[in-house]
Amino acid sequence: MCMMHVREHMRDQRIDAWLVFDFRNNNPVMARLMGGVLHLTRRVFWLQPAQEEPTLLCHFIDEAAFKKAGQKYVTYGTWQEMQRKVAEMVGPYRRLAMEYSAGGALPTAGIVDAGTMEFVRSLGVEVVSSADLIQLYAAAWGEEGLRSHMKAIGDCDRIMQEAFGFLGARLKAAGSASEYEVQQFIREQYVTAGIVTDSGPIVAVNGNGADCHYEPDEKMHSIIKPGDWVLIDHWAKVAGENTVYGDITWTGYCGKDVPAKQMEVFRAVVGARDAAILAAQKGWERAKGGGGGGKPVEGWELDDAARGVIIKAGFEKQIKHRTGHSLSPGTKGAHGIGMNLDNMETHDTRRMMAGTGFTIEPGVYLDGQFGVRSEVNVFVDPVKGPVVTGVVQREPVLIG
Repeated sequence: MCMMHVREHMRDQRIDAWLVFDFRNNNPVMARLMGGVLHLTRRVFWLQPAQEEPTLLCHFIDEAAFKKAGQKYVTYGTWQEMQRKVAEMVGPYRRLAMEYSAGGALPTAGIVDAGTMEFVRSLGVEVVSSADLIQLYAAAWGEEGLRSHMKAIGDCDRIMQEAFGFLGARLKAAGSASEYEVQQFIREQYVTAGIVTDSGPIVAVNGNGADCHYEPDEKMHSIIKPGDWVLIDHWAKVAGENTVYGDITWTGYCGKDVPAKQMEVFRAVVGARDAAILAAQKGWERAKGGGGGGKPVEGWELDDAARGVIIKAGFEKQIKHRTGHSLSPGTKGAHGIGMNLDNMETHDTRRMMAGTGFTIEPGVYLDGQFGVRSEVNVFVDPVKGPVVTGVVQREPVLIG
């Protein structure tokens, strides 16, 4: 998303300027604005007014990084000079957006420390959240992000099927396989496909799948045998600053006839997933792409749509997490900095915006027994609205 659209949104929301503060790369928004992570050692302030061109203030020790990146800047030396120049920067404005969340409601948007917030407010300005500005600029995929995601999701879909095939072959040949073997097989396929990951994948059998973040390793893993239930969650991306992960979860049964309990839970989870997809699509139509026909759908509403199905099925106490997370460009893992589908862990009031993406991944977890999660990725196409980018699991995979 270009800065022109961000400035239009600022004017619509009566925001005079957007002030981005960074210290030692603690704010991923700064990296997106600068076109990548720079080596920053001192405090940096970047101000984008709704009407004028931006201003960047950095310490003179860091100016080489901005010069190399081709950024225009002014410098400071002492803390007194920094405070004076920040005051001059924000002086003409009364309503600023910063990476702040009232009451800590949205941790991914609440990046600025309390002391810096106190200083900025002492300058006589009102501070509001930049959460939707982050979405419009830092969380928007852009052409490279979409292109990279489509490669990643295609590879992830293919590797998922190959992983279940590998497991089935091992069961036929040896009667069993380890979670770790399957995990390493997936890792090897990433290398062949030319994609990378920061961690994982999750390969979890039976009760291990009830731990949302279970991850086998060489020393700690379980054996998979006929009659077992298996959950695989894996995520990977094309290397780069502006690329977007593919992140999917499927489940399968080592046999021909899926037990009734597993099938009952599977049906509830995929029903929840599909309810969230439908709510996103209806929300888009209602708002006509956020263009004024109706109220844009918010992250908490999509979470409610999914969890409502699971609660109706009788599994409310087996829900352990929100319905989905943002997918956005960057290098800090699959979880992005845009809207999450969440009314459980937080009340996410960020709007679903064109050009952004997210996962839909409801889950039900029966401790000591098994877990079911069904995860798809969604891109909010500026014309078509929310579109699932990969293959959608409809039935449990029959393994072996």
